[in-house]
Amino acid sequence: MNYSLYHQKIPMSLTDLKKRKNKTPRAKMSVEEFIEDANNYAFGQPSTMGLTKKKTKTASSVNSKKRTSKIYRHATFTLTETSITQLNALASHTTLAKSKLIRIMIAEFSQKSAKELEAIMQQSEE
Repeated sequence: MNYSLYHQKIPMSLTDLKKRKNKTPRAKMSVEEFIEDANNYAFGQPSTMGLTKKKTKTASSVNSKKRTSKIYRHATFTLTETSITQLNALASHTTLAKSKLIRIMIAEFSQKSAKELEAIMQQSEE
């Protein structure tokens, strides 16, 4: 028997071992449908194209998840170095996640009156 094939080194990564799902072909859509779907995405609404598939999936599984936790969306924004340092200090002092601290701050900020908001904004510019 020839064992030389077994001794050859074949480059391989863990992604090569990952089982891939078969992709189902997407339904064709018109330009108007594409734009409407993009608008829905921009406003945080569900896609109109994948609605039927997602409804059966979400009807049973998401309803139970909603009872136990809130639905969050990923957001990307820019902070100054000072803000990052302050947020890190707050997070370590309070032992709360940074994202939770930001949600708390947004909720508090949104409860302020127009006059209070103006005063806060003037202070931050100084």
